[in-house]
Amino acid sequence: MAASAVSRELFTEGVRAVLHSWPVLQIAVDNGFGGVYGQQKAEWMVDVVQQYFHDNADLQQCEVEDFIAVLMDQEFDTVVDDGSLPQVSVSLLQVFSQWRQGALQQLQNTINTLTPKKSQRAKVRAPPTQSEEDSDEETQVMECEAPSSSVSRTDPTPPLLPQDEEDGWTVVRKKTMTRTA
Repeated sequence: MAASAVSRELFTEGVRAVLHSWPVLQIAVDNGFGGVYGQQKAEWMVDVVQQYFHDNADLQQCEVEDFIAVLMDQEFDTVVDDGSLPQVSVSLLQVFSQWRQGALQQLQNTINTLTPKKSQRAKVRAPPTQSEEDSDEETQVMECEAPSSSVSRTDPTPPLLPQDEEDGWTVVRKKTMTRTA
């Protein structure tokens, strides 16, 4: 088993490459799921995971999945249900296996293939809520129906007041406008 400080640091870099290329962790950090110290928690997670591998012999994939799931839940208030947890666990087990067998060149190649993905951060945009969509449509309608100098009111009736329907909705009726020549 490779036990030198240099090879152990290479294993830590392998864990860092796997975790930092994981979109779920990127999203959690970028969106503040871990609070103001989210980036520090992600770095701490690298140390904890690599120590977990050193402290436990012959880890199974389900054990690694469970450990990472608990970390994500406790530190980032995130439940991972996108199917990526098994992939991350397999990658971590592969990195550990390469390190334990002394295949340091192969481990370095694995790190190199994962590292470029780190710079391509996952982007998250919240979909517009129903109220935002409605306000956009209202804005567009209002822009299309903006009164011009050739439009005037012909009946001096007061504008209709909003009426409460029995289901709790407020109905606002459109004012009637007519064109004059």
